[in-house]
Amino acid sequence: MFKNLPLFIGYRYTRSKRREGFVSFISAFSLGAMALGVAALIIVLSVMNGFDSEIKSRLLKVVPHVTVTQHNGFSPDRLAVIAKKITDDSSVRDFIPMVQGFVMLSKDGQQVGVNLQGIDPEWPTANLLADSMISGEIGQLVEGDFRIIIGSQIARKMDLFVGDKLQITLPKVSVTPAGIFPRIKRVTVSGVFEVGAQVDGSVIFIHQHDARKLLRLGDNYQGFQVQLHDAFAADQWVATQGSQLFPDLKWQSWTLTMGALFQAMRMEKVVVSLLLSVIIAVAAFNIIASLVLMVADKRRDIAVIRTMGATSSLVTKIFIIQGLSVGLMGIFSGTLIGCTVAYFIGDIVAMIEGALGIYFFDPSIYLISALPSKIVVADVATVIGSAVLVSFLATLYPAWRAGQILPAEALRYDQ
Repeated sequence: MFKNLPLFIGYRYTRSKRREGFVSFISAFSLGAMALGVAALIIVLSVMNGFDSEIKSRLLKVVPHVTVTQHNGFSPDRLAVIAKKITDDSSVRDFIPMVQGFVMLSKDGQQVGVNLQGIDPEWPTANLLADSMISGEIGQLVEGDFRIIIGSQIARKMDLFVGDKLQITLPKVSVTPAGIFPRIKRVTVSGVFEVGAQVDGSVIFIHQHDARKLLRLGDNYQGFQVQLHDAFAADQWVATQGSQLFPDLKWQSWTLTMGALFQAMRMEKVVVSLLLSVIIAVAAFNIIASLVLMVADKRRDIAVIRTMGATSSLVTKIFIIQGLSVGLMGIFSGTLIGCTVAYFIGDIVAMIEGALGIYFFDPSIYLISALPSKIVVADVATVIGSAVLVSFLATLYPAWRAGQILPAEALRYDQ
């Protein structure tokens, strides 16, 4: 009766090894999926942070950090008093009078509404704008010549070049005995700037004396701008310094004036993160599948250790640790790969471009020559924490099922 026993044992051993191999394959697949999801999230978030930082750094060259405007304007004497108090603060870099208004550019039947801003070659903001010039020079803005500097998007849209003439139409009208006429002024393009943001299509610069003449401000200024050493601390400075020194003034930081742009970028970052999180969710389902198969394969072993005194909670903890270990190894691998690729992604893209002889980022189109990347520790920690939580939750049900296996039932039906 025992002549077929070796064959039976061999069959059981081979079948057990096959099942264990399949379970191991599913576990390895789960580990790989988790690593892929974590790495993809870290890389994409780092690249998006890089673009965000690049746009902000370019934008803050021409956009004031803090602005204050007043309906009846500020006299030069009043501005001098305000400037004295504000510039005593070590966090303030520059104080600049402000002249601006909305006008319409017209040429050959084309019209574009823009924000006209007055600037002086002697003002500190002129140096920042000079770094973004792609044609012409700031020094060509001379009082009385009515020359303007336009953004690159305006130049492309209206087909403008340095030296071209066009007309500015102001919102106020002139009342004469012959009737009411719109106020129009012929100006000359003396330069083109480009910062790679919406400013390129909505702002033009003119000498501040010419701007005050066009806007009929006399010697007054509409407001002033404050440039800080740390532009990203503008909101805090307004709350703790500006509003305390002059509570009667209406303070506004660049985060409010450019809020729509950066809100859209933040929303895009959230949506992309949620989409890529599907990879981590797939890895979690694979962990569940591998644990369910493992529980089914180890029913007899579970029954044996239960008869030896192991409690249901102990068995549950064993399978939680088993499933969580797979998730943690995938998270560790994905974090290592993701951070490494995110740090060197600019060099990697450059190598691919050199090998293939093509350019993914043509500087004349994308305004950048390399893929920017910025690893933010908070984002990496959020990805790791979320992945650990998902991995832990994925182990609960299979581990609970393993703890509910009764020794007698498992051994009774074991073949």
